[in-house]
Amino acid sequence: MEDRFGHRISYLRVSVTDRCNERCAYCMPQELQEWLPRAEILSYEETLRLIRIAAGLGVTKVRITGGEPLTRRGIVDFIREVPKIPGIRDVGVSTNGTLLAREITPNQTVAAVLQAAGVRSLNISLDTLDQNVYAQITGRDFLPSVLQGIGASVAAGFEQIKLNTVLMRGRNEEQLIPLIDFAASQNLILRFIEMMPVSTTEVLTERNFLPVAEAKCAIEAHFGDLIPEPTFHTNGPATYYQVPGRDQRIGFIGAMTNLHFCESCNKLRLTCDGKLRPCLGSYLEFDIMKPLRAGASDEELRQFFLEVVERKPQQHDFRENYQPNRKMIAIGG
Repeated sequence: MEDRFGHRISYLRVSVTDRCNERCAYCMPQELQEWLPRAEILSYEETLRLIRIAAGLGVTKVRITGGEPLTRRGIVDFIREVPKIPGIRDVGVSTNGTLLAREITPNQTVAAVLQAAGVRSLNISLDTLDQNVYAQITGRDFLPSVLQGIGASVAAGFEQIKLNTVLMRGRNEEQLIPLIDFAASQNLILRFIEMMPVSTTEVLTERNFLPVAEAKCAIEAHFGDLIPEPTFHTNGPATYYQVPGRDQRIGFIGAMTNLHFCESCNKLRLTCDGKLRPCLGSYLEFDIMKPLRAGASDEELRQFFLEVVERKPQQHDFRENYQPNRKMIAIGG
């Protein structure tokens, strides 16, 4: 699949639930959330069918997201089926980390079961190491569980674990160096991400926005000039650097300030309620659940994918007074 602007789509982000056990300020900033009824959520069988069709069109990487995907019943059995799909070479999970250390059986954690199920990489959210600040950002006092989950994930032996930190002025700018030191102690990649207006218009303000360039300057004031690594890439848009004097890599994702952010986009999103979104920062979404449940053939669904990719915009609208039409938790992380 390739759009009008030369974006070759090889990466499908699949949300399996809009539910979460946290209430992060930038994702679901209200305590009361109207969850989607089960009938309005794609079944695992429906989701696997759509992944198979996408794989036939060139998708090789799938990332399972939510909400918090590990809150959905039967998630591990579903994930086991994804790597079996011909063409899928890389399966990842994005999680807040709170459930990774939970034991499914004696001495077998959720993290270990995911790794055995074929998950190659984990993205774990970690915005601060300060327990009080963590509770303020997420609405839950779960930091000890997250740290245990990170430990369980390291022990499980994933090919790659990335820690994701959303930059928030007035909340976690004092945590940049401690987070880098923590990531180094665990031998993990750490990425700093600019906040985006993905939930409500009040989420992003001039007062709380912390650009990656400012974060980078603060880090370099402590460590010295970061060493660019232009040839290192993961599946996302991060720009990576080596920390001087260390065998440590950190990344920056600047959706708001990087004017070239969308040039290498290879993503398509499938929401848990059956919408295909060609871009996170665009209103465009297309209901593939309706034809799926109306009995569409694989060829008809294949054509649906191609038509959605054809509508993929050249770049996101975040810098153009973007007005969210639904919360990030309903789109998928």
